[in-house]
Amino acid sequence: MQESTIKAVQDTFAMVEPIADKAAEIFYSKLFALDPSLKPLFKGDMTEQGKKLMRMIGIAVKGLTDLDSIVPAVQNLGRNHVGYGVKDEHYDTVAAALLDTLSVGLGDAFTDEVKTAWTEVYMLLASVMKEAAKDVA
Repeated sequence: MQESTIKAVQDTFAMVEPIADKAAEIFYSKLFALDPSLKPLFKGDMTEQGKKLMRMIGIAVKGLTDLDSIVPAVQNLGRNHVGYGVKDEHYDTVAAALLDTLSVGLGDAFTDEVKTAWTEVYMLLASVMKEAAKDVA
């Protein structure tokens, strides 16, 4: 992964962190609008779920400079998501919801370069998660 990709993702996530609660709310609203069948997969407090989501994204974003350090956690996340009922096709819906959330949250800072960087990072991490999920399925 290019340094410019990592920098774009890390710099823009730093802009999202102050509005993390709102970003999580936007994300789940968009996710459920895109695929209402996903809503039953979330059984707990959605505010707490949003905090977990933003923490997880933060850890992943910080770890981009040393991917080997986060791969085991990302693999574990993929294996755990099987138990929640997550299927491969759900990752595309999550990608769309994430990019939409970033677009809303970042406004004019969500340039084509930033969108491309986030897409590359998400696709890489999602592929690691999906590969690890095969060990469980």
